[in-house]
Amino acid sequence: MRRRLLIALALLAGEWMAFASAAEIPQAERRSGATFMSADTLAMQNDDTANPGMLAVLDGEAIWNARAGIADRSCADCHGEAKASMRGVAARYPAFDETLGRAVDVEQRVNLCRVRHQQAKPLAYESRDLLALTALIGRQSRGMPIASGADPRLEETIRTGQALYMRRQGQLNLSCSNCHDDNWDRHLAGAAMTQGHPTGYPLYRLEWQSVGSLQRRLRNCMTGTRAQPYDNAAPEMVALELYLMVRARGMTMETPAVRP
Repeated sequence: MRRRLLIALALLAGEWMAFASAAEIPQAERRSGATFMSADTLAMQNDDTANPGMLAVLDGEAIWNARAGIADRSCADCHGEAKASMRGVAARYPAFDETLGRAVDVEQRVNLCRVRHQQAKPLAYESRDLLALTALIGRQSRGMPIASGADPRLEETIRTGQALYMRRQGQLNLSCSNCHDDNWDRHLAGAAMTQGHPTGYPLYRLEWQSVGSLQRRLRNCMTGTRAQPYDNAAPEMVALELYLMVRARGMTMETPAVRP
C-alpha cells in the first residue's frame, strides 16, 4: 500500500513538473497567502479580537517586561517599549550579526540577546516563550514593507538560499520553486498552493491549532516532499528564510497572520 502511494505521488509530481517553467513571479503578480484564504479566515486575521495569534503577542508583552537570567534584566530594560524600539525590525530580518559573522533570524537574535545581555539560557525553538517574543516583535512591523537583504554582507547567504529554493530534493524530486513559482493557485488535496511569501510569521495555522515559526512551515514542506528537514537554526534554514524574505521584498508584513 505504501509503495502504491509513493508511486501515485511520484506520478502527481510528474504532472506538476510538466507545467514547470522555473520562472520567478513578476513583482506585479506577487500575492500574499492571505489572498488565497476564505473570507472567514481573512476576517479572523484582520480582527485583533478574533485573531488567535494575538494571544501570543500578549504573552510576548509579559515576557518582554519580565526580568530574566543572572543579569536580572528584561528586554524592556535595554530596548524600552517594544512598540517603539522594535518597529520595523522583523521586516529587516534575517540580518547580519557582527560577532558571529553570519546571518541570524529573529529567533536567533532573541536568544543571542538572552545569552549576551541577560545571561540567561536560550529559549527552545517552537517553545511558547520564543514564539511569543517573536510574535510581539513581528507585530511591530505589521503594515510595513519587507526590506530584508539590503546589507551587502548577506549576498552570499541570499545566493545560498536561492540555490536551496530551486534545488529538487526528496523522494518526490520537487523544489520549492516547482510549487510556489510554477504552480501557484493550483490545488493539492483541495487546498490552493500559494506563492510561499513569508509575510506573516510567526503565524497561527488552523491546521496546527497553534502559533508556529517559518522554520516549522519549511520543515513541513520538506517532509511533504519526503526530504530530510534541516535542523532548527541550521545555516541552510536561515539562508532559505533570508531568500524568501528577499523574494517578498516590498510586500506588507501581516504578523501575526492566520492561515488554514
